[in-house]
Amino acid sequence: MKYIGAHVSSSGGVENAPLNAKEIGATAFALFTKNQRQWHSSPLSKKSIETFKARCEEFGYKPFQILPHDSYLINLGHPEQEGLEKSRAAFLDEMQRCEQLGLDRLNFHPGSHLGKISISQCLSRIAESINITLDKTNGVIAVIENTAGQGTNLGHTFEQIAEIISQVEDKSRVGVCIDTCHSFAAGYDLSNKEGFNNAFNHFESIVGFKYLKGMHLNDAKKGLNSRVDRHHSLGQGELGEETFRLLMKDYRFDNIPMILETPDTELWSKEIAQLKDWTT
Repeated sequence: MKYIGAHVSSSGGVENAPLNAKEIGATAFALFTKNQRQWHSSPLSKKSIETFKARCEEFGYKPFQILPHDSYLINLGHPEQEGLEKSRAAFLDEMQRCEQLGLDRLNFHPGSHLGKISISQCLSRIAESINITLDKTNGVIAVIENTAGQGTNLGHTFEQIAEIISQVEDKSRVGVCIDTCHSFAAGYDLSNKEGFNNAFNHFESIVGFKYLKGMHLNDAKKGLNSRVDRHHSLGQGELGEETFRLLMKDYRFDNIPMILETPDTELWSKEIAQLKDWTT
C-alpha cells in the first residue's frame, strides 16, 4: 500500500495539519511541529496535542503515515561546540514534541562540516548527536534525509548515511528518508529505469531498505550531479514522470509516508491523485 501526501501547513497550530492533509486527498503528510526558522518556540499546548491526535484518528492517519520535519537551523555535525550544543538542544526538543504528539519518526538533514572539520569527524558528530538524543527520548525514530550535497552538507552519498547508521547504538531507532530531487542532484540518475534500478540496488547493498522510513517526492530543476537543491513540480523537471511511475509500482516503497515538497501547492491535489493512479 502506498501512502501519499505532502508537507502541509501547520499554521495556527499542529492540529491544523491533519485537516490540511485531508483537504488535498492525502493518505500521508509531513509537518513542522514548531517554526522551522526559529531556535525557540512555545511548548505545544495540551489542547493542540489532544486535537491533533483526535483528528489523526478521525481521518485515519496512523503514526507510520506521518513524517514530521525538524528545523532547518539544526546542524548535528556542527564543528564548533556552541553551535553543536545549540543544535543538539533544538533536536531534542523536536524529538520530544514528536513524543508528545504520539508520532514515531522525525526527519532531519544530517549536518554540515562548514569546512572546519573532516568529513569523517562530522559524520561521527552527527551519530553522536543522534545517540545522545535517543538516550533521552523514547519511541521516536531519527530519520536521516539524504541531501543534494550543496555546500558542505553531508549525507549526499549512501555511504555517508551508512557510516552514520553504523555509529548509532540503537539501530531500531534510526532510519532514512530518500528525496528524489536530492538523489538526482547528488549524482544518482533516477530519471530512467536502468538508473533507478542501479541507484536503489546500490541503496539496498550499502544501507538497506529495512531502514527506509519515508520518501520525499520532488522533481528537480537542476541537472544530474548539480549538487543544487531546487525542487520542481512532478513531471516538469529534469526527472520527468518516469521516476514517479517507477516508485509507485515498486513494492519496496510500500507502507511509508511518501511526501510531496513540490513548489506549487495548488497542484498538490492533482499530483497526489496522479500518483495514486500510477499505483494501479
